[in-house]
Amino acid sequence: MSNSATERLVSACIQLLQAYAPFDQMEAESLRFLAERVKLAHYPKGALILASEMGVARTLHIVQRGQVRVRRSGGSSSAESASITLGPGSCFSIGALMAQRESSSAYIARDEVFCYELPAEDFFSLTQKSTVFNLFCTQYIAGLLRQSQQQLQLQFAQRAAEQKTMNSPLARVITRDPVSVAPETPVRQVVELMASRHLGSMVVVDAGQQPVGIFTLSDVLKRIVLPGASLDQAIEAVMSPQPRTLPLAANAHDAALAMAMHRVRHVLAVDEGGRLKGVVSERDLFKLQGAGLRQIRHAIDSATSIEVLRHAREDVRQLALTMLAEGVGGQEITQFISTLNDTVTRRIIELNLDRHDLYGIDWAWLSFGSEGRDEQTFTTDQDNGIVYICTDIMDREQTQLRFLEFARDVNQDLDKCGFPLCKGNIMASNPDLCLTLEEWDERFAQWVRTPDPLALLNATIFFDFRPLYGRFNLAHRMRLSLLRQTQGNPLFLRMLAQNALSVAPPLGRIRDFVTGADPGHPGTIDLKKYGVRLFTDAARLFALANQVEATNTVARLKRSSALMNISADEVAASVEGFNFIQILRLRHQHFEQEHGRSGDNLVRPDELNEIERRILKEAFRQARKLQARLKLDYQV
Repeated sequence: MSNSATERLVSACIQLLQAYAPFDQMEAESLRFLAERVKLAHYPKGALILASEMGVARTLHIVQRGQVRVRRSGGSSSAESASITLGPGSCFSIGALMAQRESSSAYIARDEVFCYELPAEDFFSLTQKSTVFNLFCTQYIAGLLRQSQQQLQLQFAQRAAEQKTMNSPLARVITRDPVSVAPETPVRQVVELMASRHLGSMVVVDAGQQPVGIFTLSDVLKRIVLPGASLDQAIEAVMSPQPRTLPLAANAHDAALAMAMHRVRHVLAVDEGGRLKGVVSERDLFKLQGAGLRQIRHAIDSATSIEVLRHAREDVRQLALTMLAEGVGGQEITQFISTLNDTVTRRIIELNLDRHDLYGIDWAWLSFGSEGRDEQTFTTDQDNGIVYICTDIMDREQTQLRFLEFARDVNQDLDKCGFPLCKGNIMASNPDLCLTLEEWDERFAQWVRTPDPLALLNATIFFDFRPLYGRFNLAHRMRLSLLRQTQGNPLFLRMLAQNALSVAPPLGRIRDFVTGADPGHPGTIDLKKYGVRLFTDAARLFALANQVEATNTVARLKRSSALMNISADEVAASVEGFNFIQILRLRHQHFEQEHGRSGDNLVRPDELNEIERRILKEAFRQARKLQARLKLDYQV
C-alpha cells in the first residue's frame, strides 16, 4: 500500500476515534501512535470475538462499526437479560490485558462488526506514552458506574415512573423569578407584597443582591402578631438571618438534605457571585417526589407517639428508595437516611425527656459506627452512648442511674421504630457506655496506650462517634482529646493498620471473586465485612494520623489525602469504589426486605450483570490500593 493510502487510513482512524472518550482528549502524538498500529478486523453476525477459552488476551479491541454483545463466559448464549451491548467507540479486554489473563466475558458480534485491534505490546506502550489513556485504563470505574446506575434505574422504573428526578439541578426546580426586598423595607410593605404575590416567604437581600435573611408566613404569627410588633419597623428586625443557600448547580436532593439537616423549609439558590437566583421550598421538592419530604418531616417533628414515628421511619425508607431508583449516589443516599434517622432519634429523645428529669445536667447523646459516620443503610441496629458532666456536688452513681433509666426507655422506643436493639449491647443503656467526659477520655486513652485486639476492635466502633442531641461541645472535646492521644503514637497507628489489613479484598487469582465458605450462604460476599470495612478502616487511620476531625468515610479520605499528597484522581477512584459498594448494599437490602427477609449484606457476584461485576472488581482493586499504602506507610 502506498504511503498516501496509508496516511488516509490513519487520518480516517484518528477522525473516527476522536468522536469518543478517551480518544477525544488524547495527546495528538499518542493518538497517531494508536492509529498507525491498529488493524481493522471484520466479524460476521454471531461470530465469537473474544472468550476465556481463547486463552490470555493479546489484543485491545475498539468497536469501529456494529454492536458487540457481552455475556459471562460459560453462560447461555441466549441470556440476553444478563448481557450488555457495546457500540462504536467502546473498548474491551482492557482488564484482561492489564492483568495478562484470559477474558472473564464472551464478546459476540450482534450484527456485522468491524473492530480496530491493537496488539498487547503496543497497548502497553500506549499506556506509557499517553497519560490520558493510562488514566482511562486504570481508573475507568466512574464511566462504568454511570452505566450501572442507568441499569439500576431501569429496575426501579415502574416505581418511579410518575416521579420527576431528584437529580434535577436547582435551576430546573425553580419555577419563577425570585421576589426580594431590602433590609430597611417596612414589615407592612413586605406582608402586603407576600399577600399580593401569594408568596410563602420573602428573601431579604443586600445591595449586591446577596441574601442576608428570609421572612416566612409562620414568622408573621410568631414575630409580628403574637408579640404585637410594629408593622412599621424594618424587616431586618424580624427576619431569620443567614438563610441556607446552595449553588444553582446543586441538585434537588442536596436541597432536601439541607432542609432535613437544618430543619428549614426553604433553600435559596445563588449564582457563582452569591446573588439570589431563586427559592426552593419543600412544596417544590414534594412535587418532584411521591415520598413526601414535607409530610415526613412534619410527621416526625410533631409526633406525639412512637406509632407515628414508626410510620415516619417507613416513609424515610421509601424516600431513600425513590432516590435509589433515580440513580442518586451512594454517599448522598446513606447520608440522607442517616439525617432523617437522626431526626427520628431526636424526637424519641424529646418525648422521653418529658418523663425523665435531667434538668441542669450537661450531656449529649452519641451515635457510633455507621450512624456516627453518616453512612446508614436500610438495615441498621443501634450503636449509641451518653457523655455527661458530673460536678463535685453531684452524686455520680445516682446521676448515672438517672441516665441509664432514660437511655433504657429511648433504646426500647428506637427498637419499636425499626432500629433493633444491638446484639453486642452497644447502647446508651449499657453502664459501660454511659460515662462522664473524663471517663470517656480515660477509656480512649487506655485503648490507645494498650492496643490489644479488643482495644483495636473498640477503636473501630467507638472512634467513629457523632453527637445527635444535647451539648455538642462535649463530643467536640472528646474528639480533640482523642486526636491528641493518637498524634505521635506510632505503635497504636501501626497496630490499627495491621488490624485494617487483617481482611483482604475478595479478589481471586483464578476466579474473579473469592466467595464465603459458609454452607448456609454459599457463593456470597459480605459487602460490609469485605467491602465497606476496607475503606472505612483505611479512612479512619488516615484521619487519626493526620488530625482530621471528620467521621464520614468520604470526608476522611478527601481531607486526609490533601495532607498526604495523594492525587485527586486516586482519591476520586477510591470514593467511587466505596460508593458503588454502598449502592449494591442498599439495593440488596431493599430486595431482601421486599421479600419479607430482614436484609443482610450477602451479595452473590454470579447474580450481578457484567458491568456490575467489572465495577465491583475495580472497587476491590481500589481498596487494595488503600491497603498497599497502609503497608508501605506502617511497614506491616
